[in-house]
Amino acid sequence: MDQLPEKILNNLLIEPMDETDVDAVATIERASFRDPWPSESFHTELESNQLAFYLVARIKPEDKAVAYIGAWKVLDEVHITTLAVAEKYRRCGIGSRLLEALISLTARGGALFLTLEVRPSNQSAIKFYEKHGFKTLGRRKRYYVDEDALIMTKEL
Repeated sequence: MDQLPEKILNNLLIEPMDETDVDAVATIERASFRDPWPSESFHTELESNQLAFYLVARIKPEDKAVAYIGAWKVLDEVHITTLAVAEKYRRCGIGSRLLEALISLTARGGALFLTLEVRPSNQSAIKFYEKHGFKTLGRRKRYYVDEDALIMTKEL
């Protein structure tokens, strides 16, 4: 990593994702997940899913997204659909900042709790969410092609 985490976080900008971010987000997605969403899925989310909202993180003065989080708000629940950070910027607090921004935004919007699914084999993600107050509520059988999912939730 070229910069110290403090310098990165001091220059971090979190804002709503738009169409110009899709290429960078899709690149991060492919590098982060076994079964990545195609670019078209992000376009569809932004263009036609009225429940969806996405945030991206940029490090000033660069304009390119280095991380993103997506969610759907349904009544008083916010379901986190995805969160990823470009490999170069992992473990310096960007994911936490994105999640905290999402939590703050959705709490102000009337959400009472957040949910998500995570692979049981993804221990680093589970620890990350537990650190932010999420608890495991159950298991969704065969959620992924090759694995169940843990259902995690956080009350606001």
